[in-house]
Amino acid sequence: MPADRPPTLQLQVATPDASAAPALPGRPYPPPAGREATWPAQLTVLGAIALQVALPDRLEVGPHWLVPSLEGLLLLGLALATPRQLEHEHTHRRVVALGLIALVSAANIYSLGALAHFLLHHNITNGRELIGAGVLIWLTNVLIFALWYWELDRGGPGRRAAGHDGPPDFLFPQLNDDRIQPSGWRPAFIDYLYLALTNAAAFSPTDTLPLSPAGKSVMGLQSLVSLVTLGLIISRAVNILA
Repeated sequence: MPADRPPTLQLQVATPDASAAPALPGRPYPPPAGREATWPAQLTVLGAIALQVALPDRLEVGPHWLVPSLEGLLLLGLALATPRQLEHEHTHRRVVALGLIALVSAANIYSLGALAHFLLHHNITNGRELIGAGVLIWLTNVLIFALWYWELDRGGPGRRAAGHDGPPDFLFPQLNDDRIQPSGWRPAFIDYLYLALTNAAAFSPTDTLPLSPAGKSVMGLQSLVSLVTLGLIISRAVNILA
């Protein structure tokens, strides 16, 4: 009789099931839709206009009333279009809003250039006036770039309010850990204002990082304007006072 053969082992290799794979960690994107108030942005524009009105006449574009009047008319149109809250995307409103922010930004950069030119080509003896003008330009820089960040991130406040967010332009720390904020957290205007303040003071990101090329470009421009304002003008004014 033939000898009994040892039993053979049959191995079965399980193929991975993609549907059964665990989900990657992270929060769902985009967050749920939610209304976004417009009054903080409108108040910020009013503050920037008031700061520009306070500048000396020689640092303004054209007549003293021209740029503030244009900015006021545009702001009035925005307030009538969306008086309280944004609930969905307004394409024309966003175009007008970006135009208004660009106008105020250009006027502020012109004032900075005029002040630097005045500083370099004139014998300055009144350091206090120089410091005052530099502070006004720096504060306007903070307010205007807060509006840039608010209008830029994820396609603008209208798309965010409707829940149709585009790719994020800024990475806020609350987005990294659900234990800090719930998964449906959205940045509000105060978050963009704080981002503008810290970027203008530190000349670089602090707790919020730019992700997109547009976000990096706008933050870099704000840092440059702030650096010129603080490094060239206010430091020169302090030397005059000393």
